[in-house]
Amino acid sequence: MTASDLTKTIPDTGLKRQIGFIGLMWASAGSIIGSGWLYGAEKGLAQAGPAAIISWLIGAVAILILALVHAELGGMYPIAGGTARFPHLAFGGVAGASFGWFSWLQAVTVAPIEVSAMIGYGSDYVPFAKGWITSKGLLTPPGIVAAILIMLVFVVINFLSVRALANTNSAATWWKIGVPVFAILVLAIFNFHGGNFTASNGFAPEGLRGVIAAIPNAGIVFALLGFEQADQLAGESVNPKRDIPRAVIGSVLIGLVIYLALQVVFIAAIPADRIMGTWTATATQFATGPFALVATAVGLGWLAVILYIDAVISPGGTGLIYFTATSRVSFGLSKNGYFPRVFEATTRRGVPWFGLVVAWVFGCICFLPFPSWQSLVGLITSASVLMYAGAPLALGAFRKRIPDVERPYRLPAAFILSPLAFIVANLIILWTGWETDWKLGLCIILGYIVIVLNRAFKLNSTPVHFNWRSAQWLFPYLVGMGLIIYLSDWNPSGPNLFPFGIDILVTAAFSLVIYFWAINTSVSKDGILEMAEETAAITESSEMPLA
Repeated sequence: MTASDLTKTIPDTGLKRQIGFIGLMWASAGSIIGSGWLYGAEKGLAQAGPAAIISWLIGAVAILILALVHAELGGMYPIAGGTARFPHLAFGGVAGASFGWFSWLQAVTVAPIEVSAMIGYGSDYVPFAKGWITSKGLLTPPGIVAAILIMLVFVVINFLSVRALANTNSAATWWKIGVPVFAILVLAIFNFHGGNFTASNGFAPEGLRGVIAAIPNAGIVFALLGFEQADQLAGESVNPKRDIPRAVIGSVLIGLVIYLALQVVFIAAIPADRIMGTWTATATQFATGPFALVATAVGLGWLAVILYIDAVISPGGTGLIYFTATSRVSFGLSKNGYFPRVFEATTRRGVPWFGLVVAWVFGCICFLPFPSWQSLVGLITSASVLMYAGAPLALGAFRKRIPDVERPYRLPAAFILSPLAFIVANLIILWTGWETDWKLGLCIILGYIVIVLNRAFKLNSTPVHFNWRSAQWLFPYLVGMGLIIYLSDWNPSGPNLFPFGIDILVTAAFSLVIYFWAINTSVSKDGILEMAEETAAITESSEMPLA
């Protein structure tokens, strides 16, 4: 088979190429700037001191490496939900079901974190919400009840119609980016104290470990997620080879500049009389509404009002959209035969109602073991990065099995950057820590139970071609990562067999073993191309109007 024959086998998805560079970059940038800006600077300061600035730089490089891998994959196969479906093409049904579940976990945990952000800021200016959250950002029992009710509002709106919300995406993006930029300028002009960076207990009170820990646990990785939106629109790009890598890189850089500036002005704007003996104590004073409380402390009450309004609009809009996205992920998993057929049940308006209800129930459960914004950040970061980890494996498999298939964008030095991206993903999971990752492990086990019961009780008769040989590395990978985290310095109550530094080397070595094991047992060339055609057919038959 010639290179031209292979190119012709790429499925025609029927997408219209009409989105330019600005549209692609705006889609990714709008996803990157979310509730992370409301809390990331305060959590970063509490975890790493002013050295959180370095944490943002490291986090941005890590995300950029992962994003560039997605740029090649999105150009090759512009299929809806590609991030979760690339592993299916490369490794078959077992990997497809697993990474599909990881994708659902990532999507379903976004709405709870956005609701937590809304309540955190709202508790400072809504009189009856004063007791909903503690000074440390933990939801109280009344706060959990309020969060559950807000989630229910999201469900009801989704049942009615969110088409108008989708149509106002551009305006919402301008608002989401405009407000933090405006806050940066105002605080920098009216209250900037350069001496703050060496005040309290120093620039980097927790050293390198604090800088590293802030990357997943202070919301830095979470804040920079969303770059893949440009990849998901690859099939509608006018010039994907030119525009997708620029949009991916550009959106991450826009996010980095904004978040770095937010971190800098947050530190510099804190009044001298509010700086305490440690940065953790200093930051905790502003935990419930960092930028609004700082604005109030420096006499900029009018800016605080704007920030309080944004704290409802931005997270609320994101929560609504992700509720819709979650129900559609479960709809797609049902179409593929992994979830029970009931997840395909829709209302007359095309709303997958059962998926919405399950998303609400699971989202509400998240508030119980994760009652704060920061603790939810750890879960969603691990779930997101675990989902992204499949992309570099898929890229390695595609480079090995189908090297001649047309790639609108070809990642330079992929033989280095692809395994490096996989190592980076696993390091972020490691740094999230055992206290969060063991709960993610339970969620993963729950997913496999659902998938097994679905097949055992024939709740979905769609044929599934499980390819155990090509996914033989998957369970050793998941179990191995769990053991490394348990035995590492990131488990406070563990044996600490891998102290800080050694744990990084062990994770990197383990990642390389899994990487080369996976790509050498991946699906054959003909199998990948055949599944790509089947996936395109399922995508077309699964199209539904927006709710």
